Amino acid sequence: MLITNANLITWGPENQILHGYSIYLEGDKIAGIAPDRELAERYPNAERIDARGQFVMPGNICGHTHFYGAFARGMGIPGEAPKDFPQILDKLWWPLDKSLNEDDVRYSALVCLVDAIKHGTTTLIDHHASPNFIEGSLDVIADAVTKSGLRASLCYEVTDRDGDAKMQAGIDENIRFIKRLQAHPESRLGASFGLHASLTLSESTLEHCAASLPEGSGFHIHAAEGLSDQDDSLAKSGLRVIDRLDKYGILGPMSIAVHAVHVDAREIQILADTETWVTHQPRSNMNNAVGVAPVESMLRAGVKVGLGNDGFSNAMWTEWKAAYLLHKSAHNDPRRMGGYDVTKLAVDNNAALANVFFPDAPLGNLSVGAYADLIFVDYHPFTELTAGNLPWHILFGFHESMITTTIVGGKMLMKDRELLTLDEAEIAAKAREASAKTWKRYQEKF
Repeated sequence: MLITNANLITWGPENQILHGYSIYLEGDKIAGIAPDRELAERYPNAERIDARGQFVMPGNICGHTHFYGAFARGMGIPGEAPKDFPQILDKLWWPLDKSLNEDDVRYSALVCLVDAIKHGTTTLIDHHASPNFIEGSLDVIADAVTKSGLRASLCYEVTDRDGDAKMQAGIDENIRFIKRLQAHPESRLGASFGLHASLTLSESTLEHCAASLPEGSGFHIHAAEGLSDQDDSLAKSGLRVIDRLDKYGILGPMSIAVHAVHVDAREIQILADTETWVTHQPRSNMNNAVGVAPVESMLRAGVKVGLGNDGFSNAMWTEWKAAYLLHKSAHNDPRRMGGYDVTKLAVDNNAALANVFFPDAPLGNLSVGAYADLIFVDYHPFTELTAGNLPWHILFGFHESMITTTIVGGKMLMKDRELLTLDEAEIAAKAREASAKTWKRYQEKF
């Protein structure tokens, strides 16, 4: 495929904006980048896609999400509204995940994948929970990802809150899926070992999980999202959350600590020393009123912080904007969390994090040899757009509705806003049927 008449945004170590360029895709990778005439002469017989002067850039990456939470949209919580984060877990997420069956898991994933394709999010790192459908749940999600054409890393959330048998089943599901991909690698599927959070994991379970981790894998766990997580950890072990996870070998260069809102200076240093990934989810943190993660302090200390959405819409530029504004408001300082900081999270660090799970080629930049994960953006700047001021154009000008085409691994998933791999109307109709039954089961738990 030869994409012509494009304005390229390359990202990468030296971001460039290249006008009137073509990009040649061969298989699932980028094989050539050059001015239009040069590539037209080099590949005269290639299938041509005219970008019509749109911006062509790497697809967005989501560092942490929850497909299984999709059916919470519009759902009423019985009784009084939750007053804090523990009540949100008790009254919303834990009864909801217990209400999910195989069909719910499938269609929760599919509606999120439709959302991702439409909004230009080409790689997602998911964290799943369905206590009454554990064994095989990751295969169901993997099948949906494969059908969609997107790229995703999956895991199952291990927790003690549903008893020993389901705790062990969660461990087994992680191990089974990791070993499935180790035995039969798939270029668009990755895996990690999911854990819920310190507050629902005992000493023995943490020790058991650390001992069970397949070689070459890491953990994906919520960490210090709310103060309740720190209170619980101190009560159980006399240690703060990050210290406790470090004690049991949960941290490391292939592990993700999600949120890290309530961490102190020593915990930040441990995250840096262990090369553990952290992901920031500003919309979720605001929604749950759990506080503001010390992202800038973590970056200064050398912590690798990426950007996720925690199950909110897969419109990652909206997450950029939330991060940019939240820290300014919280600190009463318009200098906080500048555009380059947000870009560091959402582009540089998210690409490096995604490469942990998909190491065979670079992600998140346009370069020869990189994965051909691209989006077309119909943006018409009315002020100068340069490599230097691009973050502020994204923050104040770009919108996901401007994305017209999504390509992953050289395959067109959406062209001129028409979905090619998934039938949105059919998926939405079946999801409405499934979610109505899910909501009924959810209501019966009160």
